Amino acid sequence: MFYYKYKDKLLFSQTKHIELEESYEQALVDSDAMLYSLLDMDPYKSRKSFCLSEGSLLNLKEEGLSLLQLHNGSCSETPDWILAKAAKQQIKAVNTSYPNWQSSLDDSPPSSWRINIVGLGDVGSTLLVGLKLLGLDKISQIGIFDIDANKVTRWEFEANQILFSNLAKSPKVFVLSEKDIFDCDMFVFCVTVGIPAIDSKGIDVRMAQLEGNSKIISLYAKKAREAGFKGIFSVVSDPVDLLCKKALIESNTDEAGVYDYKGLAPEQIRGYGLGVMHARAVYYSSQSANTHHYLNEGRAFGPHGEHLVIADSMINYNNEVSIKLTEQTRNANLELRKHGFKPYIAPALSSGAISIMDTLYGNWQYSATYMGGVYMGARNKLVPAGIILERYDIPKELMDRLCDSYKELESII
Repeated sequence: MFYYKYKDKLLFSQTKHIELEESYEQALVDSDAMLYSLLDMDPYKSRKSFCLSEGSLLNLKEEGLSLLQLHNGSCSETPDWILAKAAKQQIKAVNTSYPNWQSSLDDSPPSSWRINIVGLGDVGSTLLVGLKLLGLDKISQIGIFDIDANKVTRWEFEANQILFSNLAKSPKVFVLSEKDIFDCDMFVFCVTVGIPAIDSKGIDVRMAQLEGNSKIISLYAKKAREAGFKGIFSVVSDPVDLLCKKALIESNTDEAGVYDYKGLAPEQIRGYGLGVMHARAVYYSSQSANTHHYLNEGRAFGPHGEHLVIADSMINYNNEVSIKLTEQTRNANLELRKHGFKPYIAPALSSGAISIMDTLYGNWQYSATYMGGVYMGARNKLVPAGIILERYDIPKELMDRLCDSYKELESII
C-alpha cells in the first residue's frame, strides 16, 4: 500500500503515483478526516467516485451488476484500520483514470440544499408541493422554471402560501431566470413532451416519451457542462434511466463530438422513477398472504417500466411469486388509465419528492445510479463519501432476471 498527501487530503493506493507527495500510514490511521482510496478503472464504464463502504471494493476492477452482489470472501490482506474506516463511511474511492479526478476530493453534499426544478407540468408541480412540505429543515430554497410563464407565476404564488401555522421555517420558492438554472445544489428535470393520450393502447408510455425528452435533456446536459455544474442532476421525466445515460453522454461530448469526460460525472446523475414501483409492489403485495412479506423483505430493481424486476424477498426468494408481483406492479399505471386518469401523483411523490428528500437526508431510497455503463435502479444512499449501494446474496434466478433487464437498458443507449 502507498500513502500520499494532496493539499490537505490524505490518500492511499495499491499502485504507485510518482506525481503525488508521499505520506505515511500512521498519518492516515490517526486522521479523523475523510480519506481517499485511489483506484484505476475504465472511466467510460465506471464512476468517478463512490463511498468505499467495505474492504472488498478496494479490489474492484470493473462495475456492473456485481456492485449489487454481496462479497462473502475475506479481506485478510486489507489493513484492519481501512476496514474499520470503511465501515464508518470515512473513505471515498476516486477513479484516477478521469483526467480531472482531483476535483472529486472536494465534493461533499451540503447541509442545506438549494434545489431548482425545471418543468412545472403535472409531475413537476406535484413534486414542488411535496418538497415544499417535506423540505422544512433540509431545503433552503426552491427555484422554478418553465417555458410557460403563466405556470411559473401561478406556482410562485401558490407554493409560497403553503405554510405550517406553527412553523416559520419553510423553503422559499422563487422564479428562476434561465441563466441561473444551474446555480443550485440539485437540478431536477421534470420536462415532458409527447405524453400519449389516456386511451392509448398497446404502447409503453415511458418509451414513447424517449425521443422527445432526449432532445430536451440533451440541451440541459450541455448547459450543465457549460456551467461547470457540481451538484446533482436529477431526472424525474420518463424514461428516467435512459435519460440519465443521455444526459451523461451529451454533457461529456465536446463540440467536435469527442467524449472528453469534462462534463457531469456519472454519479452526479440520478434517475428518480423506481420509488413508486416499490410503493406499488407494497400495495399489491399487501392484498395477498403469499406476498405480504414484501414490505420487509422485498426489493425493486431496474427501470420504471417494461423491464422492472420485483423480488418478493431477499431472504427466501420465490421466482414465480416475484414474477407475478412484477407484472401487477408494472401494469398498475394502465389500471388507472382505464378509469380516465394519468397516473402522475404517486410517481411525483413516491419516486420524486419522497425519494429526493431521503437522498438529502442520507437515507436508503430507490433511484437509478451508474453501474458499468447503465443507469440501473436499486436501493442506495448518498453519504458524504459518496454513493453506497445496498448489496445482497442474490440467488441465480433473480440474477438472471437482473441481467436481462440490464442488457435491455444497455442495448438502447
